[in-house]
Amino acid sequence: MRILYGIQGTGNGHLTRGRVMAPALADEGIEVDYLFSGRPRQQYFDMQPFGDFQCRTGLSFATRDGGVDMWQTCRANRPGVFWSDVRNLDLSDYDLVLNDFEPISAWAARRQGKECISVSHQNAFQHDVPVAGQRWLDKLIMSKFAPASIHLGCHWHHFGCDLLPPFIEPPHEQVAEVGHVLVYLPFEEPAAIATLLRAVPEVQFQVYHGQPAPASLPAHVHWNRFDRQGFQRHLGGCSGVICSAGFELVSEALVLGKKLLLKPLKGQFEQQSNALALELLGAATVMDNGGRHELKTWLASSACEPIHYPQMGRLLARWLKQGQWQDVSALCREAWTQARLPESWQHKWAYAY
Repeated sequence: MRILYGIQGTGNGHLTRGRVMAPALADEGIEVDYLFSGRPRQQYFDMQPFGDFQCRTGLSFATRDGGVDMWQTCRANRPGVFWSDVRNLDLSDYDLVLNDFEPISAWAARRQGKECISVSHQNAFQHDVPVAGQRWLDKLIMSKFAPASIHLGCHWHHFGCDLLPPFIEPPHEQVAEVGHVLVYLPFEEPAAIATLLRAVPEVQFQVYHGQPAPASLPAHVHWNRFDRQGFQRHLGGCSGVICSAGFELVSEALVLGKKLLLKPLKGQFEQQSNALALELLGAATVMDNGGRHELKTWLASSACEPIHYPQMGRLLARWLKQGQWQDVSALCREAWTQARLPESWQHKWAYAY
């Protein structure tokens, strides 16, 4: 069995899910070629699991001041290059396209009549899950950005629907908690992050950001350029996480029992909806104003109960190899029977096992 696996490169969540899937697919003896799009090749990191991967321009979103910048998004994307890549991608040697919100491989599969199975958090919004701030344009993007013949959605809770649990990369080592706070706000300006954290000098903050540290950084704020090993070490040792409301980092924090303070990306309904879902589950605090009082109140709050999710890479890889791709419900039932959710979550939404 040979698969082309298309992965969206914007953000790190899709890459994390790909890193979970890569060894699981290899263990099943499935031959995989990887295609990434959404950022320049030199901006990818820790790509060893994907071998000699392909990279295309694709489509992406531009942000500014913690929000989506639609004007810059339109200017940055190059539709002519995109459609040329779609037309030139030959899928004749593949049995299947596996897709994680990657538009080139998805549209090429549609044009060539190739089976395309999409697995992503974005697919969860085709079900009856908590939603906030969704506009007609958001619905259009979700349905047309990366079309597929079968859609598998991932979420922290099944919400009574045929959804899958998160795909979690297991920690390579156990790290003792040392009490710092991990901060990952990639869409915020460095100066704004420093201003927020400056007000709490008694707490050590480990900040990860793609831009250099601002001038006059307080001594209790430690600025890091992104690297996977250092990030995982600080995640394991932290007492809590301050982050945007992306899916994968929150998933890792929930599994480790880390309390969460969220600052969703403005104008991005997916992050707004994630924040709403976590509030309904009682699993996170959402910043309204991003001020000192909110930060101090959250720092004084208690830790969370760790959540257990099954090893979804193995379950999905086995399901793909078996070839019963239309039986999505069986895969979902198997996954949730292996999950262990907090007692407070159990009675919020019923699921027919």
